[in-house]
Amino acid sequence: MPNRHWLKLTNIVLALTLLCAIPTLSANESASINFTEIQKQAIFANAAYQPEGKIRTLVESGNYTLTLYHTIPDIQISFFLATNELTKTQVISVRGTSNIENAMIDISLKLMVDKNAGVRLHEGFSFAAKQVYAELKPLLKPDYKINVTGHSLGGAIALILAMYLDAYQFNIEQVITFGQPKVTNISGANKIQHINVIRVVTPSDLVPLVPLFDPLDISNLDVYWHAGKEVILLADTQYAILEGTDSMLRATRFTQKPLTEDNLKNHQMPLYLEMIKVKTKSSKLVPYQTDLNLFNLFGSD
Repeated sequence: MPNRHWLKLTNIVLALTLLCAIPTLSANESASINFTEIQKQAIFANAAYQPEGKIRTLVESGNYTLTLYHTIPDIQISFFLATNELTKTQVISVRGTSNIENAMIDISLKLMVDKNAGVRLHEGFSFAAKQVYAELKPLLKPDYKINVTGHSLGGAIALILAMYLDAYQFNIEQVITFGQPKVTNISGANKIQHINVIRVVTPSDLVPLVPLFDPLDISNLDVYWHAGKEVILLADTQYAILEGTDSMLRATRFTQKPLTEDNLKNHQMPLYLEMIKVKTKSSKLVPYQTDLNLFNLFGSD
């Protein structure tokens, strides 16, 4: 291997050593995935795509009241807030990408300092989250548990909302997102380790991997980075869990393969609901299989 390739590999190994300082999952934490709760939040995330009447019917069937349903006109972001007075719980659900305005938010890739969160965030997602938070804040109850969810773009905004809620000391019970793209960098991900974040993905869903991760940039501490546990929905009852560097390196196998219709199908919420439903009855944690080889990341001369 040429010397320059050895140098790149050395930099990667050093960076990986640094990043391995990020806490990993214990066996007990890995075994604590509750697919019944994940299914509940998936239903809320999927509901955000529905008209207000259907959302109201859904939340009321679960003893919630639809406190707010709103679409922000200029960016066409829809979301709702549901409140359960018996359990003192509120749920925020944000709709995913559905039109050109949403797509423009998706492609605003700059990492900018966000004063509310105190970290660098994806500029487009942060812009949308600020507007959603402004609408929600007067209706949030500080003494209630708050759950936040969303799919795709909605998941990204949901996570940033959780950062805002945490900064203002609201009681965040959990954040569960589906097919969520990255929103922050390594520093931002580390700052919210104390928040219970679960990112549910399917193996061939490309969206959770964007912006795509170049292993040669791993020594760049301002590179986009995921927060929380990544729960990968595998076939039948099986699932895997990745976190930190392991989760980020999963993206590398997509950089050498052409995109297909399967990538689009794997991002759709109906598939998520289908794969989660099977695992509410029986689930089996298995190691995630990868063909990643650091020596193959550089190509050949």
